Amino acid sequence: MKYDKENKVRPVCILAGWLIDGTGKPARKNVKIKIHDGAFVEINQVETGLESLRQLSEVELIDFSAYTLLPALVDSHVHLFMSGTKDLMVRQNQLEAGFEEIRPVISEHIHRYLAFGTVAVRDGADRLGHAMRYKEQCLEPQKMPIYLKVAGKAWKRQGRYGKLIGRSPQNGETLAMAIQRDLELLYPQKPDHIKIVNSGINSLLNFGKQTSPQFNLKEMKEAIKVAADHDLTVMVHANGDEPVRIAVEAGCRSIEHGFFLGEDNLKRMADRGTFWVPTACTMKGYAETLGVESPEAIAAQKYLDHQVQQMVLGKRLGVTMAVGTDSGSMGVHHGRSVLEELKLFIRAGFCLEEAIGCASGNGAALLGIEGVGSISLSKEASFIAVKGNPASLPENFKKNRIVFIRGERLPDSFQCNI
Repeated sequence: MKYDKENKVRPVCILAGWLIDGTGKPARKNVKIKIHDGAFVEINQVETGLESLRQLSEVELIDFSAYTLLPALVDSHVHLFMSGTKDLMVRQNQLEAGFEEIRPVISEHIHRYLAFGTVAVRDGADRLGHAMRYKEQCLEPQKMPIYLKVAGKAWKRQGRYGKLIGRSPQNGETLAMAIQRDLELLYPQKPDHIKIVNSGINSLLNFGKQTSPQFNLKEMKEAIKVAADHDLTVMVHANGDEPVRIAVEAGCRSIEHGFFLGEDNLKRMADRGTFWVPTACTMKGYAETLGVESPEAIAAQKYLDHQVQQMVLGKRLGVTMAVGTDSGSMGVHHGRSVLEELKLFIRAGFCLEEAIGCASGNGAALLGIEGVGSISLSKEASFIAVKGNPASLPENFKKNRIVFIRGERLPDSFQCNI
């Protein structure tokens, strides 16, 4: 950061060879971007060369004419308390560990997101509420400049899937009553959103098996109303036709995963503006870590292929999708898995600019964050410069990237190997 004689931050101009702005629009070539006080204040396509700009410019000029600039990214579904390792002993320990043991794990994961240019993540809950406690007690915005949206602990039906990330209403309580009680106990603190589990998980031994919904339409509607009364949205873990239909008709903000949700539900989601976070890379992670020839790995690959086909259909029907990785699942690593999910969006027929829009603008909209999501006027100057033209993406992302957050280049200490 450089200052003028009055000790004010000096504006900076960047010449970008190519700009992908996060709105889904085609990339633009030769764009001059002016940054002041950590925000974008001028964005113009130019025809003049770098040397001419130097002569005309009254401010510091950074040459990114050989780079593609894109907005900082958003991961809309993560589990910060858990690592993507396939070491079962480590995974079991993380499931049972107390906060002091998990705190450095969460810090490391946030470092990895920032190193990858991801400045906002939405946590999908953990049963002990470690991510929520971390945000309240440990997150230092100056050292860890990330938007962290947390669910705390998820809600599930007693005796059903979800014990790893949440808990059930008490005996005699409805789901809505339990959420209301919990929010009253937490006051004035509260989560950023509510997480509800409304199905099981995908069986790697019985491909395509669907599970019954955990909550019926009345229960889900009442729960979503309680959340809305507290200005909270609801993310719903749901796979299969009926669990997804109930969540969408009840008015949830987003469907998480959505394996085998089907065409009718996709039409409902498009009509209602329900977000879909497909987390397709979870199945890629399983397929790559469970042994290539194992029945489980073969099933995971089939799930992946089917989910990509659903994403193709969702795009055609106009469903709003956001990139979420479910990082913390086996083989799904914090930070770098955003790249893997981007590749799967491209495989599903999204052009590069559209895929990046799902990982920036759409994610920011889902999380309710106005300051990031695109390279546009008045937004925070958080962006990634990747060497090469757009055709080199997303592969060049791995090594040839420079991350800026709020106008500041990310320190080398954050640049971990992804």
